[in-house]
Amino acid sequence: MEQWLQNDERLDYLLAEDLRIIQSPSVFSFSLDAVLLSRFVNVPKQKGDIVDLCSGNGVIPLFLSARTKANITGVELQPRLYDMACRSVRFNKLEEQITMKLGDVKDAPNALGIEKYDVVTCNPPYFLAHELSDKNVSEHYAIARHEIHLSLEEAIFASSRLLKQGGKAAFVHRPGRLLDIVTAMRANRLEPKRIRFVYPKMGKEANTLLIEGIKDGKPDLKVLPPLYVYNDNNEYTAEVSELLYGERK
Repeated sequence: MEQWLQNDERLDYLLAEDLRIIQSPSVFSFSLDAVLLSRFVNVPKQKGDIVDLCSGNGVIPLFLSARTKANITGVELQPRLYDMACRSVRFNKLEEQITMKLGDVKDAPNALGIEKYDVVTCNPPYFLAHELSDKNVSEHYAIARHEIHLSLEEAIFASSRLLKQGGKAAFVHRPGRLLDIVTAMRANRLEPKRIRFVYPKMGKEANTLLIEGIKDGKPDLKVLPPLYVYNDNNEYTAEVSELLYGERK
């Protein structure tokens, strides 16, 4: 029998999807952003090919597997995170649907195929490399959160090259980079079509944005209703609770 856990790893539940995922406190774990992106993106229910870039421990491919029967490929640069993702895929018996690839996002189009995919998702590093102020942060965390090996523009360029004409690319990022995201998307034939801002709670500034574009799509941007994470009692709102647990309180 395969040894599922190594070192300080644990097996966590993805409750709404009835799946399990291998995580570690010493390696960057997934956040609510991954949940939001996996539910925000439009995916084909049956056939199709999806790529998730910057996959980490494979959380977005796992989430997406509950929404679609399409083939899903995850790309991750860091060997330890890649290995955790592979074991999570096998644990959930999803090897026939999810394939993990160890490699650089910048090389993904040549490695996986240019203009071959229907959907690309990406939860890229949010912060510029020079914004890494805490030198004691783990290398895994630093690479996942800061543009050390991958810039926003490089992630969007790779996403566009992977997509078929009419394919969809969805990203989660910080609102402060909105203009950079839109500029890079349009420069790479990705026309922004849907955007949603996420707020910690009502009355606060947005701290996350979700955006989806269509390759060679016509200009027509829809701004969706705001998503609030917490209510006045600092509990998850009904919508976020349903995303996480699969039921409304």
